[in-house]
Amino acid sequence: MKKTFTVAVLEGDGIGPEVVAEAVKVLRAVESSDVAFDLRYAPFGGRAYFDTGSAFPEQTQAVCDASQAILKGPIGLSHEESKRIPVDQQPERAGLLPLRKRYDTYANFRPVYLPPELAHFSPLKPHVVGGGIDIMIIRELVGGLYFGAKEEGVTPEGLRYVREILEYDEQQIRQIMEIAFQEAMGRKKILHNVHKSNVLKSSVLWNAVCAEVAPSYPEVEVRHIIVDAAATALVLNPRQFDVMVMENMFGDILSDLGGGLLGSLGLMPSASLGKTNAIYEPSHGSAPDIAGKGIANPYSMIGSVALMLDKSFGMPDKARLIWDAMRKVFGEGYTTPDLRNPDGAEQVISTADFGDRVAAAVAAS
Repeated sequence: MKKTFTVAVLEGDGIGPEVVAEAVKVLRAVESSDVAFDLRYAPFGGRAYFDTGSAFPEQTQAVCDASQAILKGPIGLSHEESKRIPVDQQPERAGLLPLRKRYDTYANFRPVYLPPELAHFSPLKPHVVGGGIDIMIIRELVGGLYFGAKEEGVTPEGLRYVREILEYDEQQIRQIMEIAFQEAMGRKKILHNVHKSNVLKSSVLWNAVCAEVAPSYPEVEVRHIIVDAAATALVLNPRQFDVMVMENMFGDILSDLGGGLLGSLGLMPSASLGKTNAIYEPSHGSAPDIAGKGIANPYSMIGSVALMLDKSFGMPDKARLIWDAMRKVFGEGYTTPDLRNPDGAEQVISTADFGDRVAAAVAAS
């Protein structure tokens, strides 16, 4: 009997529609006599605000509520266009954060994956990168400073001020720790716990909960590391890491550093898992300056499809076909403009051409 999976497709802004089109192309290549995907498109982000008055319209909420997974393109507008939207209605605040909150997508997976075929893209020296990098950053996504209470005003002395609260409870920490330990069990059984307990009381609680969860996973070696030391170590010796777990803001910053290790955020897909739904999206922004030029790298968006097949639909073999297909395209000497080496011999191809080649490789497997 054919299984049909329902996917909400939010194209987003800037290069979003372009890279989403390539991800959909690859997803269609996965379809077979046994599997089909019911794709339901809905507006989301800056363009949605101008069209409907909301970055996350009610109709989009309904589409997402009825889906089994959400495939989301990047959102955000140019600086000038953003100024046309009230601060509290801008797509990141009024779209992305409410989307995450609505589905409690507390567990964010960001693979920093650089196989040998891609190792030359890294700005790091060959002896540092070695045969490649394979790190899974697990970021708590719906707590911390980004979701804490916010206040702004003027002091009695007439000075403008803002106050933003970093808040976690032990259950929020425990559930992300469980996810991280489970992921470590399926990999090298090494978990780096990233914190700032020498300064932040939130990290003291974070570490205490980590210690409470650890005995349930005796095979996993826990290595504690302060966040600023982790940033340094990621550059000096990234191969020491396998699974890393951290709070929201640390994960935001270090995962972007991970994109730097790879040579581009265009190589950084992500998955955000909740108890009832999941969001799959690239880690990069909407790049409005290159929108419509056919030069955006769709790797992160296509990789997010692979994560969706694995994490939401129980199709790890199909996910591996996609990863292998993208490696094959790069391994054959093709590249996207963001990864072009001025001294290299790679053939630069367009957004659509990359998607075509990946889809063809998947279909042929």
